[in-house]
Amino acid sequence: MACAAPDPAGQMAQPDPRPGETDDLTFLAGPGKVCVIGISRCMRPGYSHNNMEAFLVSTGIVALAEMGDKTQLLSLVLAARYRKPLPIILGILIATVVNHGFAGALGGWITHVLGETLLRWILGLGFIAMAAWMLIPDKLDDAEEAKPVKGALGILATTIVAFFFAEMGDKTQIATIALAARFNGAVLAVVAGTTFGMMLANAPAVLLGDKFANKMPIGLVHKIAAGIFLVLGVLALLNIGG
Repeated sequence: MACAAPDPAGQMAQPDPRPGETDDLTFLAGPGKVCVIGISRCMRPGYSHNNMEAFLVSTGIVALAEMGDKTQLLSLVLAARYRKPLPIILGILIATVVNHGFAGALGGWITHVLGETLLRWILGLGFIAMAAWMLIPDKLDDAEEAKPVKGALGILATTIVAFFFAEMGDKTQIATIALAARFNGAVLAVVAGTTFGMMLANAPAVLLGDKFANKMPIGLVHKIAAGIFLVLGVLALLNIGG
């Protein structure tokens, strides 16, 4: 139990609650003193602006970057080969969560290792490099072609393994690392956003196949994504927006 003498106005001064929090205090008054006998802290519900911004930016960038990407081409191949969309979509989701989870953790770790100035330059130049990389068309390697399997579980397992390794070192994985470093403290929001962006790009590709891919202006989409990466790079180099 903490006790304090009252101020001249007869009330004990209370510290301001932290942003997003409220304090409920219970007081016991006595001769010449006021005692605090209980305190409870309640978090106000709501998503922070940083988390929401991280989620939306990550979703948009990865959804655009994934259009025509190697892993989307793999999605089309898997859909054409097995013609069972549900295990393929589930496999893509599982592989993306695991892969981008590691990527987000790496990006969050980088922010604690590098100094602020060095991190800013690396992110700025990295985003600009990503902008240039976005303009280079992707193609699927022969080793990543779908192998014959039987049953929904076999298709699911094949999709998880193939998609996970195809995503290693891919544009969207590198983007996840950079975004997690950019939005320091919002790694979960970044991973959720990049995963959602991947599903926005790949689920229709699996369900609609070539009809979806042929109607997308891939070149224009890549130019838009490159422009976003370029803007993020310049803003990072100029230290604008955190």
